Amino acid sequence: MSDLAAKQCIPCGGGVPPLPENRIEDLHREIPQWQVVEGHHLSREFSFADFVSALAFVNRVGEVAEREAHHPDIHLAWGKARIEIWTHKIDGLTESDFIFAAKVDQLS
Repeated sequence: MSDLAAKQCIPCGGGVPPLPENRIEDLHREIPQWQVVEGHHLSREFSFADFVSALAFVNRVGEVAEREAHHPDIHLAWGKARIEIWTHKIDGLTESDFIFAAKVDQLS
């Protein structure tokens, strides 16, 4: 288990800056399967054998999102799911986004 996956997401109340580039790079090393898109959000696509498997995965992601109070954008299609994560309150990345990504990695 990644060190990030063992942590808990902390809700952001706003008023804090997004992570600086060097911190994003450090945290990205712990979740290398994810893409950092324009320093703004994390994205990863997952592939499955069929729609039912993709849907089951999306539902598990939703359960983690509710438990962590950190809600990603989820895109579901036949045989695939794309997860995009950022902290909407500050329109950028926080450590909680990387924590959530690490937790999603445990589901796949």
